[in-house]
Amino acid sequence: MVENRPHIAALIVAAGRGTRAGGAIPKQYQELVNVPVVARTAGVFRAHEKVASVTVVIHPDDEALARDALSDDILVKGGATRAASVAAGLAALPEGTTHVLIHDGARPLVSTALISRVISALTKADAAAPARPVTDALWRSGGDWVEAPTPRDGLWRAQTPQGFALEAIRAAHAGFQGEAADDVEVALAAGVKVALVEGDEDNLKITHPGDFARAERILKGEQMDIRLGNGYDVHRFGPGDHVVLCGVEVPHTRGLQGHSDADVGMHAVTDAIYGALAEGDIGQHFPPSDPEWKGAASEIFLKHSVSLAADRGFAINNVDVTLVCEQPKIGPHAPAMRAEMARIMGLEVGRVSVKATTSERLGFTGREEGIAAIATALLVQK
Repeated sequence: MVENRPHIAALIVAAGRGTRAGGAIPKQYQELVNVPVVARTAGVFRAHEKVASVTVVIHPDDEALARDALSDDILVKGGATRAASVAAGLAALPEGTTHVLIHDGARPLVSTALISRVISALTKADAAAPARPVTDALWRSGGDWVEAPTPRDGLWRAQTPQGFALEAIRAAHAGFQGEAADDVEVALAAGVKVALVEGDEDNLKITHPGDFARAERILKGEQMDIRLGNGYDVHRFGPGDHVVLCGVEVPHTRGLQGHSDADVGMHAVTDAIYGALAEGDIGQHFPPSDPEWKGAASEIFLKHSVSLAADRGFAINNVDVTLVCEQPKIGPHAPAMRAEMARIMGLEVGRVSVKATTSERLGFTGREEGIAAIATALLVQK
């Protein structure tokens, strides 16, 4: 049984060739979101507070690739079979190791929580392994035709890391003949009882080319970059017979003054997008001192901010702008404003909010000296 203060080592098995995954190099050294698969795998174990060391079993032909990807870990050359590779790894674990977590190098999405569950189970058993219950219907077939259904009761999909008391799994491998699918099979053959641990649906094993895309989607979901920005703008009233708000000409007894067309609503949204990107404000990208932008349509500024977000890998999820004024009345024009803003930004109208409020006759907006706008934009990494 487990000692009170176990010394736990991780043994990453990465000596296979992985030809079904395609690619010019073995799958474990191909990049997954800019990090080699096996490096991502080893990194999770290296960062776990209860894992004292990481040893990786590699194919002899992959030493150069392995040293580039795994410079911080112990490397051991594997054998002709998986069982031989595991045995070589077990023999090379650091002195003082009491327990080992044996994990497939091609399972890079293993979580810290899953590793912890296996370690916890080892406090009560000499072996523990994660698995997920089989939920799909099962059929038996000898070829192209379904022969019979197979009961799925009590069936589980095996995962790694599989944890063991070191001496127990060393002895099990020493006495095992032939090849096994995993180390649980070796342990069971030696009479070692294996505790079942709740697995993780995202802990997939990369086997086929499509698995890279699935793993990338999972990783990007976990690492999603969400940006929130706000914008604020003000323009005073001056001579004119209309104002331009969120791209729509609204009849009024006065116009708004500004270097461009003074579209206070569009300016606030533009600054909100720049803010989410930490890219300053309109004045930094389109200086008011530059005569080129005198009287320019604010659509130019908004399109630039949207393009900049796209170039940085972000999609605009939604925007919300509030116009603060006593006059003109915004409500009748809000649907047209939403439609125009959505057109410019390439969004569904349902992702653009335009609303208005008064300031209860207080301040410069209450005295009808100008219009203010407050906007928020949410950006999501694509």
